[in-house]
Amino acid sequence: MATIKKFEDLEIWQMARHLCQKIYLLTEKGKLVKDFTLKDQIKGAGGSVMDNIAEGFGRGGNKEFVNFLSFAIGSCNEVQSQLYRSLDWKYISEEEFNDCYAICEEIILKSGSLINYLNQSQMKGEKYKGRK
Repeated sequence: MATIKKFEDLEIWQMARHLCQKIYLLTEKGKLVKDFTLKDQIKGAGGSVMDNIAEGFGRGGNKEFVNFLSFAIGSCNEVQSQLYRSLDWKYISEEEFNDCYAICEEIILKSGSLINYLNQSQMKGEKYKGRK
């Protein structure tokens, strides 16, 4: 695995940013524009995915990063649930639902793989470099 120097280099963060952009566009059209509660919830959960990845990376330790990656996975699940509500209430099309849902699934899968890697790594992160 290549050394990542900043969170923006993480593929999962880039995907989460893409998800955020898609969710924003969904919330700015049709009936979802006027459902302020759901609109705020899904935008907040989408933002939480990328923010938790960034914050966990910034903590500088594998255990903390794993913890924040698990929060990001939970936020992806939250987005997926809100996508179902949006679909059921006919705020979004099935194609829009499938597109965003698939991005969430990929983020979840890749985050899980990164968690497994971090848990097995002998390196403990920049925070603990040089400590015994």
